Amino acid sequence: MSTGARAFWVSSPGEGEIRHVDVPDPAQGEVLVRSLWSGVSRGTETLVFRGGVPESQHAVMRAPFQEGDFPGPVKYGYLNVGVVEQGPAALVGRTVFCLYPHQTRYVVPATAVTVVPETVPAERAVLAGTVETAVNALWDAAPLAGDRIAVVGGGMVGCSVAALLARFPGVRVQLVDADPARATIAEALGVDFATPADALGGRDLVVHASATEQGLTRSLELLADEGTVLELSWYGDRKVSLPLGEDFHSRRLVVRSSQVGAVSPARRSSRTYADRLALALELLADPALDALVTGDSAFEELPEVMPKLASGEIPALCHRIGYGQERLT
Repeated sequence: MSTGARAFWVSSPGEGEIRHVDVPDPAQGEVLVRSLWSGVSRGTETLVFRGGVPESQHAVMRAPFQEGDFPGPVKYGYLNVGVVEQGPAALVGRTVFCLYPHQTRYVVPATAVTVVPETVPAERAVLAGTVETAVNALWDAAPLAGDRIAVVGGGMVGCSVAALLARFPGVRVQLVDADPARATIAEALGVDFATPADALGGRDLVVHASATEQGLTRSLELLADEGTVLELSWYGDRKVSLPLGEDFHSRRLVVRSSQVGAVSPARRSSRTYADRLALALELLADPALDALVTGDSAFEELPEVMPKLASGEIPALCHRIGYGQERLT
């Protein structure tokens, strides 16, 4: 027995399509999930859509339930919220988050889903994967009370980091972005805003998430002596130049990478991937994070919407995809 479902595939770089797929009945220890919402991260997913994943990173960049290979055809995505229709009794009827691509129904091991807390609306829970990235980044950065911090790059990841930093006691956070329209989002998150030219210097920590050479250069300029830039950007196959001459050494500046693929060394001995994701979902009880969802489309519209997200025609942080009941079969 199997259930009919539909999935979004990148058929070739810059082109997508919806395919019919067969979903088997869940075996023991598995769950059948009906999608309610999924999210498109304008950074990583649009990079995949454009075919920009370097060959050397094909294995590293695989999503947990990806099918196909880069550059395509490939089924890719990792922000899915749905309802368990079949599976262990404790999960049936529960709203869950899963690192699954855009698909109307799917079967995964029960251990691959995380129950969404009742305090978190399903439509906000699509942000869990990105907030998890922010949690891992802050474990890496280890900010201190009273730190002066800039987050350069007001995209989905940068805004998630800024939102969490706003909760730290005494921390002064400034979100820095070239788009003045991001000031509204910064206000909703409870942090200050500045364009790169007007950003405050003397920062103890700068979290860089703009994925631009100019943003990384400006991040170094904003540091206080012996400060650290935590680099969250993913550049794909682009080469990036960095000014490591001048006063880089005399000021003892640090550039450190952070990546969500592994739990931060600061917490690796005491936290699992499941612990990190559960924490991210708990943090999503804050309604201020709704500001990170900047648009909605129906699942059927993905082949037309994804090129517009990739080109910037649709400006977005997280673009949310809805699955209507009548569209599932």
